[in-house]
Amino acid sequence: MYSKVLALRFPKKMVNEPIAATLVKKFDLSFNILKATIYPRKEGLMVLELSGHRKNYQEGIRYLKKIGVKVEDIGNDIKRDEEKCFHCGACTAVCPTGALYIKRPEMEVIFDKDKCSACELCVLACPAWAMEVKFNRSILY
Repeated sequence: MYSKVLALRFPKKMVNEPIAATLVKKFDLSFNILKATIYPRKEGLMVLELSGHRKNYQEGIRYLKKIGVKVEDIGNDIKRDEEKCFHCGACTAVCPTGALYIKRPEMEVIFDKDKCSACELCVLACPAWAMEVKFNRSILY
């Protein structure tokens, strides 16, 4: 079983299409929608965890790209400014996926992008404003 958290960005012509249902029916993939937003000009963003056999996963990704959906690794949109971070650990208390955790005995906050679901709770919890999630502020199309 292969699984990855992705950001799907789609143009307004795709907003009413059953993209997730097609991934399930045609490619035997399962998904967990972590965030979904339709922007003012009707472009869409969906953050989801997509799972299935690797071959089906790859075919599903090819299908998405073919119909005009931009598929991005969620790690590209989540950043931590290492200069601002003073490793207080506040972010680790609110991180639901364990993407932010304290390495002991060093007491260093570690950020594992592969585990991140882009929930943005760390952004609100960080007193140093060291965490940044860019996809909500970017222009999609």
